[in-house]
Amino acid sequence: MKIIIVLFLLVIVGSLASALLYLVRDKGNSDRTVKALTVRIGLSVTLFVLLMLGYYFGLIPQQGL
Repeated sequence: MKIIIVLFLLVIVGSLASALLYLVRDKGNSDRTVKALTVRIGLSVTLFVLLMLGYYFGLIPQQGL
């Protein structure tokens, strides 16, 4: 589960970096920045849902205080 989370985070950061690259290169003349940010949001929501499901099914243990 930890590897999946780390991979998702790396892909999310990569998508954010590509959006920044498209923003600088295209100077607002294309919609590639919006598409890259949309992918990032989709990945973030998917990661959140996976974390909630992992906790629900016991793949992510509850930490005691």
